[in-house]
Amino acid sequence: MSKYLQLIAHPQELRAVIQWSIWHEPLYPRNPSKESDNLKRCYELLGYTSRSFAAVIEELDPELREAVMLFYLILRGLDTVEDDMTIPNRVKLPVLRTFYENLTKEGWTFKDSREKDKAVLEEFDKIIYEFSLLKPKYREIITNITKTMGNGMADYCEDEDFNKKGVDTVSDYDLYCHYVAGIVGEGLTRLSVSGGSADPRLLESPHLHNSMGLFLQKTNIIRDFHEDLLDNRKFWPKEIWSKYADSMEDFITPEYAEAGVHCLSELVANALEHIPDCLYYLAAVKEQSMFNFCAIPQVMAIATLELVFQNKKVLTGNVKIRKGTSVMLIMRATSIRETYNIFQEYCHKIHARNTPKDPNYMRISIACAKVDQFIETIFPTQKEVKDEITTEEKPESAASTTEILTIVLLFGSTLALTSALMLGVAWYFGARFDLAFAAIKENILGVADSARDEL
Repeated sequence: MSKYLQLIAHPQELRAVIQWSIWHEPLYPRNPSKESDNLKRCYELLGYTSRSFAAVIEELDPELREAVMLFYLILRGLDTVEDDMTIPNRVKLPVLRTFYENLTKEGWTFKDSREKDKAVLEEFDKIIYEFSLLKPKYREIITNITKTMGNGMADYCEDEDFNKKGVDTVSDYDLYCHYVAGIVGEGLTRLSVSGGSADPRLLESPHLHNSMGLFLQKTNIIRDFHEDLLDNRKFWPKEIWSKYADSMEDFITPEYAEAGVHCLSELVANALEHIPDCLYYLAAVKEQSMFNFCAIPQVMAIATLELVFQNKKVLTGNVKIRKGTSVMLIMRATSIRETYNIFQEYCHKIHARNTPKDPNYMRISIACAKVDQFIETIFPTQKEVKDEITTEEKPESAASTTEILTIVLLFGSTLALTSALMLGVAWYFGARFDLAFAAIKENILGVADSARDEL
């Protein structure tokens, strides 16, 4: 009910939801009637794990649709194992490190998870079968990324300091986000380039796709602070939060609310600094459906970042952007210009709420300014041109003036000649102009006398 009330309270968002529901037509619609039962089930699992990602994946170019869908499900299965705190490390670590090998084991499943996405692992044999039908170049990319990601996750699970104290330094923070999200960006970039949807030069700049992943992951980590803390998971780096409190648990108390907001600001500033790389990356995605797939999560992230900025509710609960806002962003983020506009709008909102009292005021201001600066280099602001006549334009202007004067003189001469001709004809036929002039004079004097008498 609250969602419907939110829509009613925001008419523009309600309109967007209605438009999307009634008139939206996918660029490349799926045809389930031509899919096997196995493939249909994979798409169902995709919908269970992430409705938002499912929507954009299902509209991808058919060349990449199945590859990206299976890539997402495989990494979702890996992530489910890593997130499940009920699985002991003696079981978890071997599964994570050898997960990529299971992609070629027909019939393999994993039934020891209690996480909400456990269905992906319990029906992993269906994913393996569809994976075997992909082109070899796509299978190779997905296998390599799964291997790297699984080993990275296992390293963190083995790290006792990480398990007890959480992320320590900002460098550790970046590295963790790289393993759980930056590598995903690498995989998607390689798939896109292989499928002809993105500029091959993206592979020469790995920091760009890494920033795409880090921006998304850091935004989620900032937003999910309270939920993660309840699960005894600490992803905010100690190097940052220790400036504002003795422990992360302090932030949920009223006394540390202001300190918690300042800590939030520093984390937001850290995330904002990835935006220029993200914008650069998006400009290199050529195919429309892949652009939508890449741009939509990014605009959702900047909208979320604006929502959590200086928002005390993040410290005591979970905050999310409204459904109507999400739909509006999905409808808008279909071109590079409009996507840049969205980033600029939300960065301006962040900058407008930024206050000199915040110790991160200058850093946030600079980060927002760099977004404006980057966009200005791609889409320069159109400046007004004053109406000044150059020396080259003067002869043309003078010629135009001469033509106008000539036309006026010709018209005047024609009018005078016509009037004289008409008067001459009237006189010839006996017109008495002396009587006409006398009558006019009498009328004029009579009107003047009447006006004077009234005064």
